[in-house]
Amino acid sequence: MKRILMLFFAAAMVSPLVAQQVQQIPLIEVEGYAERKTAPDEAIFSISLEEKAMKVNDAVDVLNKKTDNLSNALKKGKIKDFKLVADNYAVDVNRIYRSGSQRDSGYVARQSLRIVTSASNEDLHKIVEAIQSAGDMSYNLIFGVSDATRKSLENTLLTEALQDAEARANLIGSTLNLKGLRVFNVTLEQNYSPQPMYRSNAKMAMADSEEMLVQPDEQSLTKRVYVKYTY
Repeated sequence: MKRILMLFFAAAMVSPLVAQQVQQIPLIEVEGYAERKTAPDEAIFSISLEEKAMKVNDAVDVLNKKTDNLSNALKKGKIKDFKLVADNYAVDVNRIYRSGSQRDSGYVARQSLRIVTSASNEDLHKIVEAIQSAGDMSYNLIFGVSDATRKSLENTLLTEALQDAEARANLIGSTLNLKGLRVFNVTLEQNYSPQPMYRSNAKMAMADSEEMLVQPDEQSLTKRVYVKYTY
């Protein structure tokens, strides 16, 4: 027990000394920044389905039928290069609140559908037609940068951000006549995801047109680092 107490007190005495030594190290901190603009290469039609019924099976069956109708409509339209993804499936009690009281009124089934394709797909208008023909469905069209594109630019952005930080440190060092600059610590800022661009179905419902003239703006991918130098 005495040995444990001695080790504890020794550690308590050493910690402030180490912290004091770190504070005495001469440091400069610089920010490195890199940015690449890229055109959105991914288009996602986001659809939310909801069905209420007194029995669970009835709500689920109608929901599944809507999903099957959409899948069949997409196949019938001979649309190229797309994925139909279903997720966030849930069935809950349909609880109604009225006049300060609540009562259960059957069940509500929910599911999210995503039609993922390339932003340059010539069949975007066919996808709209398929959604409209599948039944009572509303959607949002989202343009963004795909994960594959983000990953392909990750190392390039990191390299450019570090080079930017190094250039700033060298500028400070030469201006202030600081000798022997060397890296002490590097901190990477969490990746920033640009806000995707949304188009509502009210604006994009162009079933009578052979083309959907959509030209989404470029989005910025960025990387930020913080580098401490000692000298």
